[in-house]
Amino acid sequence: MTQEQALNILKTGANVFLTGEPGAGKTYTLNRYLAHLDACGVSVAITASTGIAATHVSGMTIHAWSGIGARDSLSEQDIDLILQKEKYVKRMRKANVLVIDEISMLAAGAFNAVETLCRRARGIGEPFGGMQVIVVGDFFQLPPITPYGQLPQFAFEAPAWQRANMLTCYLEEQHRQEDELLLGLLSSIRRAEIEEEHFTLLSEQTDISYEGVEPTRLFTHNKDVDALNHAELAKLSGPKKRYTMRGTGAKPIVEGLMKTCLSPQTLDLAVDAMVMCTKNNFEAGYVNGTLGRIVEFAKGDSFPIIETADGTRIKIEPTTWTMQEDGKVRAEIAQIPLRLAWAITIHKSQGMSLDAAEIDLRNAFTYGQGYVALSRVRTLAGMKIIGVGPNALIVDPRIVAADAKFRSASDEAVTAFENVDDEELEDLTKLFVERIGGKYKKGGEDVPRAAKAPKEPTVPTEEITRTHYEAGKTLAEIARARELTITTVWGHLEKLVRDGVVVEQALDERVTGGDSWVDIYTIIEPAIHEHGADKLKPIYEALNEAYPYEVIRIARAVYTRKVTTDAQNTQ
Repeated sequence: MTQEQALNILKTGANVFLTGEPGAGKTYTLNRYLAHLDACGVSVAITASTGIAATHVSGMTIHAWSGIGARDSLSEQDIDLILQKEKYVKRMRKANVLVIDEISMLAAGAFNAVETLCRRARGIGEPFGGMQVIVVGDFFQLPPITPYGQLPQFAFEAPAWQRANMLTCYLEEQHRQEDELLLGLLSSIRRAEIEEEHFTLLSEQTDISYEGVEPTRLFTHNKDVDALNHAELAKLSGPKKRYTMRGTGAKPIVEGLMKTCLSPQTLDLAVDAMVMCTKNNFEAGYVNGTLGRIVEFAKGDSFPIIETADGTRIKIEPTTWTMQEDGKVRAEIAQIPLRLAWAITIHKSQGMSLDAAEIDLRNAFTYGQGYVALSRVRTLAGMKIIGVGPNALIVDPRIVAADAKFRSASDEAVTAFENVDDEELEDLTKLFVERIGGKYKKGGEDVPRAAKAPKEPTVPTEEITRTHYEAGKTLAEIARARELTITTVWGHLEKLVRDGVVVEQALDERVTGGDSWVDIYTIIEPAIHEHGADKLKPIYEALNEAYPYEVIRIARAVYTRKVTTDAQNTQ
């Protein structure tokens, strides 16, 4: 499903599960819909499953919004006590659309509890009391926290999910195409189609390809993160500068914001400190997860200046985080949007796109640990893999099965809405907005909440590799010249061949290791034809493991290109 198709479905008032792989545009699509609702004057409650996620959307946790607190289930007495408090009832009656972000971390019991409270508070027998409910996230990400030894119960397993008739919008466009090999690896993990080549790919990522920055180490516990960050900062000999967070608004909310903000209340920095940006600022040139090193402090205001992985220098000025309810700011905090970045917990990195990370998967033993860590990093070139255990890439079979159903349901939704023309769609949108007390305004979603500053056009990284290849360099020479791993260069060549940019005639001993490409392909092609082009391992084994995976990948790219060209010629 495309972003535009999902947006159109959201506008009709359907209860929606908005999902997709990293980089599919879930947040962007949601923000467009929220802008549309704002333009139409519709009251929206924006919440998230955790405090950190809530700061990203300027909302509050669903637990605080609904009054359920830390509980995952409610007795009748609990329900009565919550509904006796006017602030909760008022919230639920006023909101006509409820958004819950990072749904993967919300337990089934909590989802049921919120549905019950909304229905009772609003006095309407429909699910959630007739509110439109939009849940956003990816169940391959962090699961709900459960007692040791217990399997988590996911929100989609809740009876309330079934009652709400959640319509799945599975976004399949890719807007973060910085590394096709990494995206392919993540997709294979999601489908439980891991092969030996994937372990080989990760085992070759022994260092990052950036100068001037150190990879952030991912830990599971805060104490390990704090210990490493404090120890590394103490090693720096220069003077330290301290920045203190300020807050205004309702005291309990301010305290909650300070506790969950990714930037600390007291931020100590020094020249040469490794830091990470904690908020998006497209105009300034950084996003949540951008890594850099403090190179100096600005004269006058003493704000830190960082140098990023690509050598760009950015002055980091204070910014604000807010908690909004019904369009009004209830509390606001201000701080330099940085944190020390020698280490961070996997939990706090949720929603980030890290430039570089050091990942130890040797002892990964629970479902999804490997996927969650790998999906935090933008590119393979930014990964330093310490080791990969045999179970590191395994994900929960329940999620794999559910994901297949979500994809199928999304496809069915696309088919159903294909028969709805533009005029009928606008009528449905207008009807929904007016039914919930808004005033329909066409085109409101075209006012983005945050727009990226225009960038100078850049040459795609595989095109630079192509230039080197056409100049006669070997793949190893290209890797050294570009400071990339050899695996990344092989990935570039595979894409160039599949896209027809590098033609088969240009493949030579640099690819085969000395043999004729024609001879090699003549042997490999029948195996691809017999076993299919989806998986490499059956082809590898059919060839008695005589050819490395890299050569088979290039042969598959040639085969795929020929099949595509033949199909186009017969049309």
